[in-house]
Amino acid sequence: MTKISEFLDMGGYAGFIWPSYGAVIAVLAVLLWLSLRGLKAAERELAQLEGDAPRARRARPTDDGAARP
Repeated sequence: MTKISEFLDMGGYAGFIWPSYGAVIAVLAVLLWLSLRGLKAAERELAQLEGDAPRARRARPTDDGAARP
């Protein structure tokens, strides 16, 4: 049990280290949330743009290799 308390005490610097870990975790959580929110918005916009624009047909190749409409 002594080793665990020594580790958690961080050599007397626990008051500085643990809040720093907490701040890093909070910043990473906010960045993840913002990234996922931006991804969903981009996917919605892409779906809307794909729905609005007519799809172009691809020219199918003929037997001799030339493209035909």
